Amino acid sequence: MDDSTGDDEKLNIVEALRQFLLAAKVLREQADSEPTAARDRLRLRDWQASRLARSHADLLLNPRYGLAAKFFLSDLYGSQDFSSRDEEIERILPMLTSLLPASALQTIALAVELDALTEDLDSAMVGELSKMGIDAIDDGAYSAAYRAVGRRPERQRQIALIRETGEALEKLARKPLLRSVLKLMRGPAHLAGLGGVQAFLESGFDAFRKMGEATEFLDAIEGKEQCLLTHLFGGAAQPFDIR
Repeated sequence: MDDSTGDDEKLNIVEALRQFLLAAKVLREQADSEPTAARDRLRLRDWQASRLARSHADLLLNPRYGLAAKFFLSDLYGSQDFSSRDEEIERILPMLTSLLPASALQTIALAVELDALTEDLDSAMVGELSKMGIDAIDDGAYSAAYRAVGRRPERQRQIALIRETGEALEKLARKPLLRSVLKLMRGPAHLAGLGGVQAFLESGFDAFRKMGEATEFLDAIEGKEQCLLTHLFGGAAQPFDIR
């Protein structure tokens, strides 16, 4: 690959990243503009974080996979509000573009795309739960709202993004020079108040480097989430009973 091809690849990734950042920002602003909706969104995300911990308890307790599972369920696909991280990425995007390889930028773009899609689907879930007059979310209420929202292709894309982001992190963890770049960025990032994006990059890199080959780990997450999707859309009596 020549330099111009590499530059074009970076430009395309950065443009896609800008679009995902904007989409996530708009959705969060909409959710936060109405106090009741904002409260319901947080309640939904807390419930989903609890569900993820239940579904993937075996990975969290596994000595090899535990750190990567914790990263997935907190820094990538959990209840955490990623607005600060995304704002930091937006502010320092020129610096990230100059310092990081295309593979690292692509990893960030996948994570932000997942964030934007999750914000969109969560907004739809909050709307359905509100229509149903549900205050306390349980398995039955969540299942009913999930089927009412529908949007199966977007749910499939959500699972695919989890896998793709994991595969991208695994590739990054094989690049020892990237760890040096992240160390060099640590001081300036914290001085500039950019600890969120720095922590995200370092946590993901360290978790996947410690784990090593990630296929079995990603198979486990993808398999359970795909099984859950099938159960929910199929109206299973106990959709969350997955092994």
